[in-house]
Amino acid sequence: MSGHSKWATIKHKKGATDAKRGKLFNKLARQIEVAAKGGGDVDMNPTLRTAVQKAKGAQMTNDAIDRAIKRGTGDADGAAYESIMYEGYAPGGVALMIDVLTDNRNRSGADIRQIFSKLGGSMAEPGAVGWQFSRKGVIIIEGEGVDEDELMMAALEAGAEDMTRSGDDFQVVSDPSPVFDIKASLEAAGFTVQSADSPMLAENLVEVTDVKDAKGILSVMEALEDNDDVQDVFSNFDMSDELMEQAAE
Repeated sequence: MSGHSKWATIKHKKGATDAKRGKLFNKLARQIEVAAKGGGDVDMNPTLRTAVQKAKGAQMTNDAIDRAIKRGTGDADGAAYESIMYEGYAPGGVALMIDVLTDNRNRSGADIRQIFSKLGGSMAEPGAVGWQFSRKGVIIIEGEGVDEDELMMAALEAGAEDMTRSGDDFQVVSDPSPVFDIKASLEAAGFTVQSADSPMLAENLVEVTDVKDAKGILSVMEALEDNDDVQDVFSNFDMSDELMEQAAE
């Protein structure tokens, strides 16, 4: 399982607090606003439909979703956000893609540089690491009591491309656009979905074995994601479940 998927599982477990949920809802609302600039009808705007499905999956209320759509379409006051993908390196030479939506490019860039300066790693020039990544749909399925062949069959029938296992969990991979439809199909078939998203996945992974590097990587990623402008952080690291748990403590 890729480092991103393990990190997503950790975030899912950590995200239960009200403070974490509030920050997540603010970020999801910003994503909906930007997507709604292409039209407020979810049936006609696939980017908006994906953003809304993601928000609903996080249990964001319909009223909050509707308000975000109205801000995006101009039916209510809202900020003008710019989408930027920053690139960088975490400790151990791990590549990072940092997805940002901001109303102040200079502030966001300075904040990200400060995080790298404080915690290790460095910013990279545009394109320096981006060539290693492509966007995919990723669904993490709780593996306890699951028949692997049955899940594989259900996933492929729902439109998935592949499935892998690591530890107790399964990772189902698809094109990004149908990921939430596949999630719904798997839930309807009785499987427990831990998370569903459309991240940037790396073609080749960097194996991390040193606990100091592992702690440094996760510290940088968590600090970046704690920034209000940062929507997500994607990486190319791979490490054992045991090391991931040690580093996350």
